[in-house]
Amino acid sequence: MKELIRLFVVFAKIGLFTFGGGAAMMALLHDELVKKKKWITEQDLLDFFAIAQCTPGIIAVNTATIVGYKMKKSFGAAAATVGVVFPSIVIIVLIAAMIQNFMDNQYIVHIFNGIRAAVVAIIANVVIALWRKNIKNYWQILIFVFSMVCLLCFSVSPAIVVVFGCLLGLFTQFMLLVKDRSK
Repeated sequence: MKELIRLFVVFAKIGLFTFGGGAAMMALLHDELVKKKKWITEQDLLDFFAIAQCTPGIIAVNTATIVGYKMKKSFGAAAATVGVVFPSIVIIVLIAAMIQNFMDNQYIVHIFNGIRAAVVAIIANVVIALWRKNIKNYWQILIFVFSMVCLLCFSVSPAIVVVFGCLLGLFTQFMLLVKDRSK
């Protein structure tokens, strides 16, 4: 039971301080789950996050569910999932109760503009860290460039980009094996 409460609290903390969507929570997930708690490895986090992006639904909820399931099976998945959405539900209920007070408040508008700018910096930091740890050869650079072109120039769905990334990764691995055998 203590482990379930810990899962709930950790994910409630992550849910409370995640502004900007699922990608913005990556830094918090890394800090809490990999560095502080050591519940999962960096590779686990990357794998879980990739799966969460490919599955329907909110990335934050999907990631919490996967990590919770790894920790304590179904009850862990439920505890982590409820934990990550709990702060949002409370905040939404409070804001809904006082929405008219916030609509024209310039301070609130400026606060959220500042939060958005900070979230971009957080996401950029995570992207750079992931680049350094995961892009190891020119094949991966080509897959990255191909993926970015698909996303930015042709508005291809991220799920399709991930599937093509998997296929290109398998293809490059196959090509490397063929090259090694021919030596």
